[in-house]
Amino acid sequence: NPQTADGDVYDPLEDVNRVVFDVNDALDQAVAKPVAKAYRAVTTKLVREGVRNFLRNLRTPVNMANQILQGDIEGAAGDVSRFVINTSIGIGGLFDVAADTGLEYEHEDFGQTLGVWGIAHGPYLVLPLIGPSSFRDATGLLVDTVADPVRLYLYNTDQEEWYYARVAATGIDKREELLDALDDLRANSFDYYAAIRSAYMQKREAMVGDDDPNQSSAPAIPDYDDEF
Repeated sequence: NPQTADGDVYDPLEDVNRVVFDVNDALDQAVAKPVAKAYRAVTTKLVREGVRNFLRNLRTPVNMANQILQGDIEGAAGDVSRFVINTSIGIGGLFDVAADTGLEYEHEDFGQTLGVWGIAHGPYLVLPLIGPSSFRDATGLLVDTVADPVRLYLYNTDQEEWYYARVAATGIDKREELLDALDDLRANSFDYYAAIRSAYMQKREAMVGDDDPNQSSAPAIPDYDDEF
């Protein structure tokens, strides 16, 4: 169970997690945040939305596979429709035309799939560079990464550099999106580690339940395993 009886997150590795968290946070403040701020400064909102739409479109095979594994055939059909519409009318996915027709983007990953299957989080984890996770979600991240058709295609055609470019672009995009939310969370938290941990678990539970994670009482947090 990810939470104890009093509502606290199950975190038996907290001492180690806090060390990794501090290293991640130092790297974030020294590298990721300045890069994200520079990215925001030199681009328009329209350009950033185009990049985000394109990256989401590339993730369609992983989303669709997890929808099927969760038994959500309607959701999988929606993913196919979104991909066809956005790849064609949306110019390769740069414009989310499908959202205007009511087909909103839904992120799905194997960690969520395991949750739908009734598998608990297990201990909370902080992964190097990636950030907040759990035994369940870390397993899901590994499966999604290994099975991603886009990654497999690029590796099998000796184009690995494009995969790493995608990973970097995804990280910058996500960090830019969360610039203001993370600054607010840091400024208003007595314990930044605990605040991130709680927000992560609340968000993941909302996603497993197919609720809108943005409607959670928890602030947005960097959830990079959502995107890789």
